Amino acid sequence: MADVRHSGTPERSEGGKPLPEGWYCSTLGNVLELKYGKSLPATSRDGGKFPVYGSNGIVGGHSEPLIQDNGLIVGRKGSYGEVQISVQPFFPIDTTYFIDDLWGQPLKYWYYQLKQLPLTELNRSTAIPGLNREDAYAQEIFLPPLTEQKVIADKLDTLLAQVETTKARLDRIPNILKSFRQSVLASAVSGKLTEEWRERHEISRSGWLSTKFSSICREITVGYVGKMADRYESSGIPFLRSQNVRAFQYSDVNLLYISKDFHKKIYKSRLEPGDLAIVRSGAPGTTCVIPASLGIANCSDLVIARPNEKLISDFGCIFMNSEIAQKNVSENQVGVAQQHFNVGSMKKMPIDLPSNKEQTEIVRRVEELFAFADSIEQKANAALEQVNNLTKSILAKAFRGELTADWRAANPELISGDNSAEALLAKIQAEREAIKKQPKPKRNAVKKKTGSRMSKQIIKIVDALKEAKKPLNGQELLAASGYPSDSNIDQLEQFFLDIREALVTEKTIVKIKRDDDGEDWFALAESAINE
Repeated sequence: MADVRHSGTPERSEGGKPLPEGWYCSTLGNVLELKYGKSLPATSRDGGKFPVYGSNGIVGGHSEPLIQDNGLIVGRKGSYGEVQISVQPFFPIDTTYFIDDLWGQPLKYWYYQLKQLPLTELNRSTAIPGLNREDAYAQEIFLPPLTEQKVIADKLDTLLAQVETTKARLDRIPNILKSFRQSVLASAVSGKLTEEWRERHEISRSGWLSTKFSSICREITVGYVGKMADRYESSGIPFLRSQNVRAFQYSDVNLLYISKDFHKKIYKSRLEPGDLAIVRSGAPGTTCVIPASLGIANCSDLVIARPNEKLISDFGCIFMNSEIAQKNVSENQVGVAQQHFNVGSMKKMPIDLPSNKEQTEIVRRVEELFAFADSIEQKANAALEQVNNLTKSILAKAFRGELTADWRAANPELISGDNSAEALLAKIQAEREAIKKQPKPKRNAVKKKTGSRMSKQIIKIVDALKEAKKPLNGQELLAASGYPSDSNIDQLEQFFLDIREALVTEKTIVKIKRDDDGEDWFALAESAINE
């Protein structure tokens, strides 16, 4: 149990500002106790109604809870410092700490308070990363009076629920916009987008030409196929791969280069401004138009469609990224080990083609609608970032007392005297001290430990290695140091603390290798051998 001496100050706050009236500055260890969870392997969990908690949330169910009430769970190993709340009996496993006694304080308040503390940043970067209890206990907190804790918890429930509702709405916007863009593309390639335009120009939809890409392209070919490992240069001719093609736009992220000489050798797979670059595998059918700004370029893993005078490149790109073309690509892939879209399938791709004039109008309208969608997406992303920051801001204000300033002014009797945080802390610590002084139940008989529980006295890690006179793996070192093979969690933590101190602080031992099972081995450092 943590040191529960009455320590702290009623005056100091963050940045040297006075604490709110009735609050008290102390440490987490003076208020709460982090208790160790208990081992419950996955094979032993029976899927019962009570949640089993690991460091990052529920990992199963069990019919017998370890804790018979609600409580808090804090990650100890793995996702250390992560905080969960259980409003029903639960079973925290041995990678966690749990808190089941809040001394009458509201559960939700301490859930939020622990979430606000930097517990996920307290790893000591040892061989076994995790949250050390003493590090958590040392965290400074500003303790409000009991009644104000309840008010804060209620306000946070309301405010953070509103934040989550807003966040959920913003999170839906990308999918809404994705559907909107696909709807625009569907209208574009079906003629609905320019229906009113045709009426004004007295043009019939029947004038659209049903054809294939082989008839509206000067050439349809494929990017270079061959080994490239030794061909790349630090600069030179841009060499595109499928990852450089995004829907409607070329990307220079992770762009590679080849020499001019090699480009000449594989000239057939060149890229020219206005070409449709179509991904063959991975995200087959994804298409962009090669911009004039790219200049001389080459590629691999792309189908290249070079439009003739009948096809405007941007309209071809709109068609290829529409659902009707994507469906055709999906149905016409070839290959056994890895499916891909090829030149033959591209040549046979059917398309209903409007006049060049209508293609131009379709491109203009699609670009206009997509620009509108892009602006909405940018605003939504900016709003989402603000909402994410808002949660932190609300929590910070709550634990500085800013959310309840008006409440304190209206209820001075609930934050002073016996109702103050200082009085609450004194009461908590008095009760904890009383529990510590209670005699432990006597055993009827104390039997000498045998078998897996050894009677050997526990000694320092370095002394165990000196006695062994040889390197030991973790299990051997545990036994040589006098720990029982079925050591409890407190004993194991002491063992690992001893290893860390000897490795990092005293530097009297070293890790020398890992065996085939991945287990660490330890040996005396030169300084310890010479002692």
